[in-house]
Amino acid sequence: MKTRKEMKRAARKSLKKHYLMFVAICLIAAFLGSEFSSSLDAVKSYSQEREIADNPGTGLTTGSSAGLIDVIEEAIMGNEEASRDLSQRIQEEKIEQSQEEDGPMGRSRGHLAKAVNGITSGTLLVGLLSTVNSVIGSSNVTFAILAIFAALLILSTWFFFCNIYIVVARRMFLEGRCYESVPIDRFLFLIRVKKWIKVSATMFVEFFYLCLWSLTIIGGIIKVYSYYMVPYIIAENPDLSPNQAITLSRRMMQGHKWECFIFEWSYAGWFLLGIVTFGLSAILYSNPYQVAAFCEYYAELRKEAKAKNLPGAELLNDAYLFDPPARSVIDATYQDVIAIMERPDEDIAYPGKVRRFLANCFGVVFTNNPQEQAYEQHEADKIRIKKLTDDVEGKSYPGRLFPIPETEKRSRLESLYYMRRYSIWSLIMMFFLFSFIGWIWEVSLHLIQGDGFVNRGVMYGPWLPIYGAGGILILTLLYKVRNRPALAFGCAILLCGVIEYFTSYFLEMLHGEVWWDYSGYFLNLNGRICAEGLLIFGLGGMFVVYTLAPLIDNFVKRIRLRRLIPISVLLIGLFLADQIYSFQHPNTGKGITDYDKNALIRHNIDQYAKDKWHMM
Repeated sequence: MKTRKEMKRAARKSLKKHYLMFVAICLIAAFLGSEFSSSLDAVKSYSQEREIADNPGTGLTTGSSAGLIDVIEEAIMGNEEASRDLSQRIQEEKIEQSQEEDGPMGRSRGHLAKAVNGITSGTLLVGLLSTVNSVIGSSNVTFAILAIFAALLILSTWFFFCNIYIVVARRMFLEGRCYESVPIDRFLFLIRVKKWIKVSATMFVEFFYLCLWSLTIIGGIIKVYSYYMVPYIIAENPDLSPNQAITLSRRMMQGHKWECFIFEWSYAGWFLLGIVTFGLSAILYSNPYQVAAFCEYYAELRKEAKAKNLPGAELLNDAYLFDPPARSVIDATYQDVIAIMERPDEDIAYPGKVRRFLANCFGVVFTNNPQEQAYEQHEADKIRIKKLTDDVEGKSYPGRLFPIPETEKRSRLESLYYMRRYSIWSLIMMFFLFSFIGWIWEVSLHLIQGDGFVNRGVMYGPWLPIYGAGGILILTLLYKVRNRPALAFGCAILLCGVIEYFTSYFLEMLHGEVWWDYSGYFLNLNGRICAEGLLIFGLGGMFVVYTLAPLIDNFVKRIRLRRLIPISVLLIGLFLADQIYSFQHPNTGKGITDYDKNALIRHNIDQYAKDKWHMM
């Protein structure tokens, strides 16, 4: 068996390979309260001190925290009317304060602002209490039901997430010690093998046993170390029953409890340093370092159990978690993936530099010829096997060799290959469809709000070109990042924000009218853009890129060019006619441009900035 020094050396190597991921895993554990929660004590203490300093006293005007506490106290006392009035006063004060500040933190308009105000003022809580009480007719029963519901919610959260997270963390650390890559979706490995509930039950039984043993002081201390390996064992084989895992842990720890205790205390210096650095050193280094070291310790105990033929050691059957498989095993298991990886990339010979530039940089082609279709199929295959490439190359744990077969989700829309190049005709049709969807969206919002039918937009036709242009620009300008959804989402929000902001500015400078105004919305910028709208645009952009656009493209490809071209020309002609007429006589009126006051203020600000620029 390795010495502590050797295991710590191996742990440092593992931590060095996966530093950011291991730190993030332990930080999430601290937030969930699964382990290392004391590392955040300094942060929590600082936050509470700042809250007290910013909000001295306990009255209504002391800030959101004190005000919300007052609302909750009134509600618990059964004073429903008083709690409702108090929450309403808090909400009105916050809205008034945001209007006085006239900044991006405005909270007087918008769905996001309503949600923030409702939570911070307690309005949502009071509304919930009022609704339940009106149905039941008894405030005491209402509060009893809500108390039980809250307890069940807390227990369920602990049972299904906090309690089980330590197992997920150990699995990722164990894979990290042997492989240079740990996929982020490994967080869901228990769901993929359909063992999430079973592992939750096992961890609950261990917790229950420890609670019983804690009634005896000596027994509680000893059993903590007897059950020490349960999370590691389940991380390797989540199919074990609670008694199997606990029994195997007791056998593995037989004669090693004191050794494990000393191993823990060898990190006492790091614990003291964590106190001195207010938890910073623990968060950034010692917490993941300790977990990595005990993963090495588990590997050594596992090896010893196998060598001694310890009863139950045969249940530790995930050999590839500790040693990479032979090349022949990989080749036999991943034959289909290797075949796709070895297939040469489709090199489409475009007849000109411009066409090649548009295809490679923006994913735009003129026609969908057989070669282009072959390229599309090849890209689709690459997407399907992308996650398996590291498995084949031995960089990550081979999921197909897991003792419990993982369930693969088969998409019902297998033809939605998003890494495709769109033809000019598909893009034209998508522009008009996106514009029409945007028009339907905004008209529907006004109908739902009770404002009646309003023909939204500068133009008179059933289209809002800002939606169409935004969708097309996301498909083309973000083509290179389309295979990285998280980055594409952020870029889509940024791109849509730029488009909406400068479109608003251009229309105001051109016509002197305001077609939208987000003043008072939470996190707005000069009333031209807001967080709520950009989030919707970002989510909508992802839906367009990965679902809607491929669907439309599949449909457009089935239309013959002799029909598609006339339809496109007709739509473009109608759009240009509307554009020309709207340039001289823009669509204005109630529900469209009735933002006169805000428009005048913003126009004067923009004009002042313009004059200052010319004076420089």
